[in-house]
This record gives sequence, C-alpha cells and structure tokens, in this order.
Amino acid sequence: MRFDVVTLFPELFAPFLTSGITRRAFESGLVDVELANPRDFAAGNYRRVDDRPFGGGPGMVMMAEPLAQCLKNIQSQRTEIAPVLLFSPAGQTLNHAMVQRWSDSQGAILICGRYEGLDQRFIDAYVTEQISLGDFVLSGGEIAAMALLDAVARLQPGVLNAADSHQQDSFNPVLDGLLDCPHYTRPENWLGRPVPEVLLSGHHVQIERWRREQRLALTLRLRPELIDQARRDGRLSRADEAFLASQV
Repeated sequence: MRFDVVTLFPELFAPFLTSGITRRAFESGLVDVELANPRDFAAGNYRRVDDRPFGGGPGMVMMAEPLAQCLKNIQSQRTEIAPVLLFSPAGQTLNHAMVQRWSDSQGAILICGRYEGLDQRFIDAYVTEQISLGDFVLSGGEIAAMALLDAVARLQPGVLNAADSHQQDSFNPVLDGLLDCPHYTRPENWLGRPVPEVLLSGHHVQIERWRREQRLALTLRLRPELIDQARRDGRLSRADEAFLASQV
C-alpha cells in the first residue's frame, strides 16, 4: 500500500519512519510512505502557501492552488486515483474499525493542514474523508497522520514480533471490542504490590476467565458504552452478564 503525506514539514516524519518496531513496515516498503510539500508547488519567489482569510479574523489559511497542484502531481504518480484524507476537528473520530479498513486498503493521500485550516474550496473539490483524533486541536495534521500510519503499520503481517499480538489490543473484535486487561511481569512483588495469584497458578482456564473479567470490569468503569455495544452485538455470554451484574 502507498500513503502520500502532504505536509509543510516533511522533516517531522524522518524519525517516525526510522524508529520503533513499525519501521519494519516502512523500511521494507510494506507500507510505502511518500512525502510531498505543497510549498514546492507554490508560485512566486517566496513560495507562499497561506494568506489572510476573507472576512477578517486571526490567523492564516492555506491556499487552495498549491495544495491542488501538489495533489495532482501525486495522483499522476499513482496507478489508481487514491482517496484524499484530511485530518480535521470536523472529521469522524479515528477508531479501530477505521484503522482496519485502511490497513486492508491500497493506501490514500493524507493532507496535513496548518494555520487556521485549508481553503474550503479545496476541501469541497478534493477531500473524500475527514478524520479526527478527538475533541481537541493540534498545531497541524502531522501528528494525526503519524497516528494513522503507526496504527496501520502494526497490523501488517510480520511487523510485530508476535504475529497475533495486535489481536489482543483494546477495541479489537477478537476481544469483543472491550478494553484490554492489565498486564504484569517480573518481579513477582514490586514495592509491596504482588502479581495476582491467578497469573502464577499455571491454570490457563482460570487465567483466561480472570483476564475476561478484568476486561469487562475495566471497560464497564471507563468505557461503559463499549459494554452496551458488545451486548447489542451479542458478544457477551451468560457468565459475562453475571459478572457485570455483580459489579453494580
């Protein structure tokens, strides 16, 4: 798959693409990431990419033309017309299902906005989907783009040391969309806090039930709407429901 990132600050991506376990996906080309700077397509000696907003107001707005020219150049290099994603507070909040969809795709073009945003005419003409990380505002879309790329990369075969590791992540359908359970490692006792005895028992059935109940309890306390969704989807067993009832 190929992701083209349109950004005024391509240098921000250098350490991201060469660090951590997900670098395997990027360095091998399993997830091909290309960077494009709209400033390279701006007119004039100053390569201007922003201007004051019509109607007044604070800040600057990214101009449509440099973005459009940059986008056209990217599309000309791809074998098929790619969807164009914009990271914006107006977008749908990124979740596991969306990450899985892009992980199974041929990629996309990621637009990283800056300043007060983009000229709306560019959005109307070219953007096919908008994505948000949540109800807050970043200085630009680069961090959001990295979040999507990282989440997509770790789902690719061979990227994680354990092939099925990501299946135990929070929100994964394998866990019925619940939060993951707590995890422990050596030493068995740290600062007077022991590891739960069941994890040392070697009794795999009991361990799995403990983990299930921990997921249920944690999700009920922190994200109860996920419990409701799992119930609507028919993912909760009678044992699950009995445990949840005991937590009320």
